[in-house]
Amino acid sequence: MRTYETIFIVNPEIAGDAYRQLVDKYQEILTQQNAVIHKLEDWGVRRLAYPLGKQTKGAYVLAIFDCEPAVLAEFERRLRLDEMILKYQSVYLEQYPPVVPQPKSAASAAAGAAEKPAGAPESEEGEAGEEEGED
Repeated sequence: MRTYETIFIVNPEIAGDAYRQLVDKYQEILTQQNAVIHKLEDWGVRRLAYPLGKQTKGAYVLAIFDCEPAVLAEFERRLRLDEMILKYQSVYLEQYPPVVPQPKSAASAAAGAAEKPAGAPESEEGEAGEEEGED
């Protein structure tokens, strides 16, 4: 299975229960075809960068899920056929969840410095501090 991220824009004229039913319908399409949904977020109504038809606003929905390529093709086909979906974009995620670099604490920075081989350059911060001291 591969991990995909799809963002689709829903016509903002549908609201409340109809909007929730539409999002639930696409969630159900994925689950019926054995896709594993990691995240399904409603980003709310936002102004579009350019008009789509006569619409200048749209309700954005983000879906991150694991599935086979054939399942993605069927999901996109159904998005394309639905008149309430203004636009959609799917991309393959090579790595999910995304790796976010963690800030180093003082203890882990000292441990990291001990692991560096002899003669390895110091960090840029250390070099900048040395240059200031040379004046």
